[in-house]
This record gives sequence, structure tokens and C-alpha cells, in this order.
Amino acid sequence: MIEEIKIRRSIRKYLNRPVEDEKIIQLVESARLAPSGSNTQPWHFIIVKSELIKQKLAKVSHNQQWMISAPVFIVCVADIRCRIAKNVDILIKEDSPQEELKQIIRDTSISISYMLLEANSLGLGTCWVGWFIQEEIRPILNIPSDKYVVGIITLGYANEAPETRPRKKLEEIVHYESW
Repeated sequence: MIEEIKIRRSIRKYLNRPVEDEKIIQLVESARLAPSGSNTQPWHFIIVKSELIKQKLAKVSHNQQWMISAPVFIVCVADIRCRIAKNVDILIKEDSPQEELKQIIRDTSISISYMLLEANSLGLGTCWVGWFIQEEIRPILNIPSDKYVVGIITLGYANEAPETRPRKKLEEIVHYESW
């Protein structure tokens, strides 16, 4: 597994080649198997192949036009209802104060990481896009206001091979027993 982690890169250029549905399902299956606090499994995934919807999503993602070259987007959504009752009115956005929001973002992020690593093992490229505003992205996909879009994963066969980016040394980030 460490080799897969070492070679994974964020891909922003994709071949004009469709991704097999079986591989997409395998990615979502890997995400489904991720751990979550109290086994709440707050994640939902919207598979997008429509060029029109992809264009709309790229536009609200600060007009990142490179995204359009990916044949598939997987929109990853966290559902706070696994932690807050349905009869409680709630609007989720970037500055929402609910502690539960942090929990569902954490858990959904774990599932996304599983998906990224599985994609790499299947020979697929991905990039996690997270630069958008909830109120702008949700209407495109009819996502309710009590859900939080954690990221858009662009997915396809890579048409680039980015170099390794520098990482801090272990000695810079590891502490024993205390800070």
C-alpha cells in the first residue's frame, strides 16, 4: 500500500477515454468500507458524466476549466442527519457552528481518501476539488441545504505524470509522548 500512496498524484489533465462503470462502482465500494465515528457513515456520492453538469460544477468551482477534461466527477456529500435529528431545522455552510459538521466532514474525508487510493490502484487519475461555496454548488445537483459538499473528485485516465512534490521529513512532524 505504501507504494500506491507514494505514486498517487493530483491529475488535472485527462485522456478522452471513458471510465468503465465497474471501476466507478469499485471506487464507491472502497469509500463505503471506510471507518466513521460511531459507524454513522455520513457519505453520499453523486456520479456525474453529463457535460452540461460538469461545466456548471467547474464554473462554481471558481471556473476551474481544467476539470472539464475529466470524463467523470464524483461529488462527495456529507449528511449531518446521521448525527442531528430530521425534525431540527439546520442550514449547513462553511461557517456553520455545529460540532457535528466537523465530524461528518472528517468521516467523509476518510472515505474520499480510500476512493483516491483505490482509483490509483486501478490505473485512474483523480483530483480532489474543494474550492466552491455550498449555496452555489448544491442547487446544480438538487442537494438539500442540510447536506455538505466535501469535494468533487475528478476522475479519468491521466494525460500527465506530475513530478513528486516535496514532503516534510518524518523528524519534522513526529512527536513522542508530547509535543
